[in-house]
Amino acid sequence: MTHTPSAPDAVVPGHISVPVTPAELPALRRRVQAGLIATQILGGLGIAIGFALAAVLARDVSGTEALSGLASTASVAGSALLAMPLATLMTRRGRRAGLVLAYLLAAVGAGVVVLGAVLGNFPLLLAGLVGFGAGSSANLAARFAAADLAEPDRRARAISTVVWATTIGAVLGPNVAAPAGKSVSGLGVPAAAGPFVWAAGVFVLAAAVVAVLLRTDPLLTARALDAGAGETAEGHSLRAGMDAVRKSPRARIALVTIAGTHTAMVSIMSMTPVALTHHGADIQLVGLVISGHITGMYAFSPLMGWLSDRLGRLAVIGLAVGLIGTAALVAGTAGPSHGRTALGLFILGLGWSAGLVSGSALLTDSVPQAARAAVQGLSDFVMNTAAGVGGLAAGLIVAKAGYGPLNAIAACLLLPMAALALRGALRKA
Repeated sequence: MTHTPSAPDAVVPGHISVPVTPAELPALRRRVQAGLIATQILGGLGIAIGFALAAVLARDVSGTEALSGLASTASVAGSALLAMPLATLMTRRGRRAGLVLAYLLAAVGAGVVVLGAVLGNFPLLLAGLVGFGAGSSANLAARFAAADLAEPDRRARAISTVVWATTIGAVLGPNVAAPAGKSVSGLGVPAAAGPFVWAAGVFVLAAAVVAVLLRTDPLLTARALDAGAGETAEGHSLRAGMDAVRKSPRARIALVTIAGTHTAMVSIMSMTPVALTHHGADIQLVGLVISGHITGMYAFSPLMGWLSDRLGRLAVIGLAVGLIGTAALVAGTAGPSHGRTALGLFILGLGWSAGLVSGSALLTDSVPQAARAAVQGLSDFVMNTAAGVGGLAAGLIVAKAGYGPLNAIAACLLLPMAALALRGALRKA
């Protein structure tokens, strides 16, 4: 990132003036990060409250376990469908506009989920989960917002700090699923839909926090400070993102890493509550296992960011492969042992964190400023589309073959990622 000292009031063509001087930049970084941390806490809480029992709710409303995987598929599909429109909106209007819209859409989606559950209407339930997926879109986009103003050698740590902030809300979420269910008793709302009532309110609050705390937009400011970005409307498109990735081998490694780790994680995690209930686990135990998983996902992300900045992105991608492979082995062979399942899910979270942080930093490193928003939108589109397919397949695999084979198949998704990372490391050497 470069700055032109002679222009204290940097201007983004077609946008408002973004006044910032070199002396003000460190304070601006801190203010933006504080705002993103606050919204990540709330966003993580909203997502985790609802997602903890989404598969169970889908099973209850549909009447069949084979369709329970559609819960995660619908939510991830919503994130995928919103990825590029959200990237376009953010590039033209800033991160603030995109994040506010995404959180409000998630609140509406949560409300529709509750309505679908009350009416026993499975298609309506799925439609609500599509909207609910906008919350994930917002939280994923926030990690790139953290990178907008970060120095290159601290980019992974900036991303990981915002990812870490999700820990607080995300760990709390599954544990309040049971109280949320009880809170709607007597109102005609199924207990498994109660968490979505709470999630709707949390997402509205998250939108309000973004609107207030992110008034100095990090993306518009970053573009203003990069006089050579050459941002145009064409640079916002899906085609522009694809062109930038096609020209950069390291960007391709990053894209495969992000999509592969996310798909493996969603496929295994989404069906773990169903597997646990098969072996006698109650809602409270399911919540504890998912909380442990989410702790692995977010709590250690600063470590992954530090390792990525110090050892290199490719080394941490290799670590992600090892962790997710180990998780699939432990969880897939757990059987009735809830402790082994919990351990496998915790390790799975660590692997996801390593892959997401290192992959996101590598992706941002590997493309020019003008193409970054488009590439980042493409990344979220690909990762959520792949994970949506994985979530759908996961339900069918568990219904036909079981939870163990699902873990084995998910582990196979790591092979392209490992091959590309190894090839990239050998080229670099």
